[in-house]
Amino acid sequence: MNRWQIGDVRITRIVEMEVVGGTRFILPQATPEAVSPMQWLVPHFATPEGKLIMSVHALVIETPGRLMLVDTCIGNDKVRSIPNWQQLSLPFLEDLAKAGYEPEQFDTIMCTHLHVDHVGWNTRLIDGVWVPTFKNARYLIGKTEYEHWQTADASDLNDGIFEDSVQPVMNAGLMDLVAADHQVSDEVSFVSTPGHTPGHVSILIRSRGEQALITGDCIHHPCQIEQTQWSSSADFDASAAIATREDLLSTYADQPTLIIGTHFATPTAGYLRSTETGHYLDTTVAQHD
Repeated sequence: MNRWQIGDVRITRIVEMEVVGGTRFILPQATPEAVSPMQWLVPHFATPEGKLIMSVHALVIETPGRLMLVDTCIGNDKVRSIPNWQQLSLPFLEDLAKAGYEPEQFDTIMCTHLHVDHVGWNTRLIDGVWVPTFKNARYLIGKTEYEHWQTADASDLNDGIFEDSVQPVMNAGLMDLVAADHQVSDEVSFVSTPGHTPGHVSILIRSRGEQALITGDCIHHPCQIEQTQWSSSADFDASAAIATREDLLSTYADQPTLIIGTHFATPTAGYLRSTETGHYLDTTVAQHD
């Protein structure tokens, strides 16, 4: 668990799983040979041999008046095409409770996009039925994103997610379809970051002059900060995703905005820094405990 304070807002990371290697299917250009020269990634984001380290986690946002959760990981009991994600039985809700949160306390759930590893705990299996995990929350989903997946042919990676993790929430009357720049609260808003999916968003947090950005998958791994041209195999529009990454770097590099990666391994957050040849993520001064 990591925590960061942004003004009056506290952000807490709840880890579902963290893995070393086995990531070539999602970032095929990030071979060990290509990654190993990027020594700033070691030891947090890659091994000295160039194997990527990635995390699947959710992020709790506590404002003075609200309790929110961003991206709900893979979930338990779900039939998935990736063997390591198949019918999991992990203590995510127990870990959430250890951090001080019960599902009933949340008033807002936000999904940066509707991929398998961002919607799983939207629901849980009770007596053979998928029911909303956070029954007192409004689930905020980008309208463009929802409409895309209503009609799109799901890839093997995303097969089944609409039926078990999205539609039950809509059927329960808990889902709000919102614009890509939706203002959630005084401190929290959506930022449009398309490419990985058509309606992909990142989450911007502002409070008392401080600022943080939760990336979603517009930057899947920190190696894409140096190599913006490296595309995820799951990108809907690789060219748009590259343009989004480059725009994000031009906006936030060398600025006091804490970048919190949705799949960045521990310590997960840092500040974008410029070099003569590109950019990297500086984790040495990230405020966390």
